[in-house]
Amino acid sequence: MTPFAELHALPRRLSQPQVRDLAWTLVAPPLLAAADTRHPLAASDWASHPERLADWLRQQDAAPAALATWLAQGSDRRLGRQYERLWQFALERAPGLRLRAANLPLRDGDRTLGELDLLVEDAEAVHHLELAVKFYLGEGPADAPRWLGPGGEDQLARKLAHLRQRQLPLSATPLARASLAALDIAPPRAALWLGGYLFQPLDRPLPWPADALPSRQPQLWCARGQLPEGPWEVLPKGHWLAPAVADTPCLPLPDGEPIWPQLLVRRDARGDEDARLFLVPNGWPLQPPTHFAS
Repeated sequence: MTPFAELHALPRRLSQPQVRDLAWTLVAPPLLAAADTRHPLAASDWASHPERLADWLRQQDAAPAALATWLAQGSDRRLGRQYERLWQFALERAPGLRLRAANLPLRDGDRTLGELDLLVEDAEAVHHLELAVKFYLGEGPADAPRWLGPGGEDQLARKLAHLRQRQLPLSATPLARASLAALDIAPPRAALWLGGYLFQPLDRPLPWPADALPSRQPQLWCARGQLPEGPWEVLPKGHWLAPAVADTPCLPLPDGEPIWPQLLVRRDARGDEDARLFLVPNGWPLQPPTHFAS
């Protein structure tokens, strides 16, 4: 589901944190390999020649000012918004593609009825793409597991239903077709791209969601009393995308029971992340925190 499987180790080899996040965004596989999933760069020249994407990312690593300036624009620092902006930065520069619009609002008079994340034109067609980056923890019985965000309220099943029943059909509505025609954009094909990580409970693996693509690296969650041998460090939310490396600024793990879920990493002798784990309060997700907006 990604044309860049051979580049999976590249983010760890780059020196600039924002460029590592950019590389991870572009080369990491999606959470799901569903039929309505499409890599935004699928028809780019980079997809045919992954080494050219690797060269471009190394160029950004050597001269990161353009990316830093782009990410600094706007006041929205939520991780999901930063993820979208990483995609926009790459799509503006990807050979063989044209980014026709991003975050295009659909308005009926004074009412905004929705927004299209991306409209990308390539040699095949115009594509309406909906993006999201999510971190879901498996919970519940093996015959009916739920995959929840760390705040306990966001659910993978609900997110997919919203994307498929609300967001993807938007570009086929008469209002959208009229808005796109006014911009000289042909009727698009709709698809989604859902990045992120899935976390299994430490004590009892659950069946993966339908179409899931489990990561090469283990991602787990547990309560404090189950925490495996470390050392573990707290990974700040701004660094949740690419795997941690030696210079990733982690925080010491506090003693005692966590008040809210904390994303932890364990690093190997070189300082590279070799495991990530959500440490959750006892009773999670019965009393979910409320500050995990993405």
